[in-house]
Amino acid sequence: MEVVASARQVRISPRKVRLVLDTVRGKKVDEALTILGFLPTPAARTVAKVVKSAVANAENNFQMVPAQLRIVKTFADKGQTLKRYRAGARGRVNPFHRRFSHIIVIVEED
Repeated sequence: MEVVASARQVRISPRKVRLVLDTVRGKKVDEALTILGFLPTPAARTVAKVVKSAVANAENNFQMVPAQLRIVKTFADKGQTLKRYRAGARGRVNPFHRRFSHIIVIVEED
């Protein structure tokens, strides 16, 4: 049985989150949390929170053993985009985007 956990409107671009998710996809939960603890990116902390949430959902809602869980699927979908402006050369304005993402982690028993 698959158990899902998600974090919505996370203030990190999906491209940066996908790099972290690719490192933990398919691994056991214990191993994934160890890897995430050593990754230097801020996205790793957010992904670790979602993985812990998925483990807690599996343990409390479906009485699964946390040591036997494996990360089956991970997604980082695009959230909203804030359009902002900053000062440019010669008194002009340059637009830029602040991107948000939705992080989804699915775990399953071995």
